[in-house]
Amino acid sequence: MFERARRLFVALGAAALTAVSPLATSAQAQIPYLSMPSLPTTAPKYAAIVVDAKTGEVLYAKRADSPRYPASITKIMTLYLTFEALSSGRLRPEDTIMISPRAAAQPPTKLGLSPGESLTVNEAMQALAIKSANDIAVALAEKLGGSEARFAAMMTLRAQELGMANTRFVNASGLPDSRQVSTARDIGILSRAVMRDYPQYYRLFNQRQFSFRGTSMNNHNGLLGSMPGVDGLKTGYTNASGYNIAVSAVRDNRRLIAVVLGAPSTAKRNNNAEDLLLTGFDVMTRRERGEKITIAQNLFEPEPVGPIERPSVEQGDGEQDGLRIVLASAPPPASFSSNDFVDPRRNLLRGSQSAPTPKADPKKAQKDDKKPAGKWIVQVGAFKSKSLAKEQLALVEKRFGKHFSKADGDTDSIGGTYRARFSGFTESSAKGACGALKAKKLPCMVVKPG
Repeated sequence: MFERARRLFVALGAAALTAVSPLATSAQAQIPYLSMPSLPTTAPKYAAIVVDAKTGEVLYAKRADSPRYPASITKIMTLYLTFEALSSGRLRPEDTIMISPRAAAQPPTKLGLSPGESLTVNEAMQALAIKSANDIAVALAEKLGGSEARFAAMMTLRAQELGMANTRFVNASGLPDSRQVSTARDIGILSRAVMRDYPQYYRLFNQRQFSFRGTSMNNHNGLLGSMPGVDGLKTGYTNASGYNIAVSAVRDNRRLIAVVLGAPSTAKRNNNAEDLLLTGFDVMTRRERGEKITIAQNLFEPEPVGPIERPSVEQGDGEQDGLRIVLASAPPPASFSSNDFVDPRRNLLRGSQSAPTPKADPKKAQKDDKKPAGKWIVQVGAFKSKSLAKEQLALVEKRFGKHFSKADGDTDSIGGTYRARFSGFTESSAKGACGALKAKKLPCMVVKPG
């Protein structure tokens, strides 16, 4: 009954928008159904983000940097590393994965294979993307990393390289562990990375059923098939996390990603994710008509203004709010991108006019021209092509020249991934440079020498 009413409000809201003059204010053009009290935005575990998959622009964020338990959304990263191994030739779809006693002992959801049984990599990927099988996640981690613990370390490292600054993995499945945390923003980064870096495998997330040895299993993502344009990605649930989803949809050649974490039920999670996507598509259409509008305005939410708090995860349930993103005076929406960490529409280094330049001291200039003698490295991104890595080096050096102009920027390749790195830092200068990027919400990683 409620769902029918919600759909009616959607239709009425769309009809109202059609009748609104292009000159109407954003307040006059707000969508009424999105202010319904059914939305879980006030739930203590709730966090959400909506991202333009093409540009990385953040269209909406609510507690997007607060630590949350990812639950089975974790398996997106497990699959990302599997796709990486397939692309590099270290793994083949027909390779065999053996089930260890530890893998077989994992709690449901699982395929339920016994120790010593096996399946192919192709079957394992479907089991993760569709069935969300915990036993197969462990078996795949052991295949790729030697042990689940080592594979989890690989997951965390790749997360950092992708720009997931507030994520830590300790297992491959997402089963409860207070040390395994992520954020809505980081999951948005990961979702975008999967479809950008491995489009040939992304279709797995759109598969609605999986048949294995005579048994057919349905995808847990209820928005597949029920909302036009949805083609992935993954759901998750534990008692501690609440109901999570990372979902992507395409409409009018536009792709959006929505992440909803900590919803109180499957229905409210799905309804909220659908509403966020619908509103996101509407906002993009209205922007093309010249309107200045955000999803938050359509949700009747005030623009966030206030101090920035550092993220933290205390011992316990890990559900407290950590980092709250704030945008004073409501500037253009913030953006993130693992390909281009800097939004070219925003002057991040804009400041007051500089004071008159004093006469140059030749001795001082000669001293300043010397590069730092340190051996520390600052990594500013990891990419699937060398050209993208070089482009990121140029962007960072241009916009953060104070910290990077005297460092040596270069790329290296590992496992088919090109890392954009600056070398020649002392420990203090490396941390200072990385701190400057992080202050602008741009991912960065300090690498110790040796």
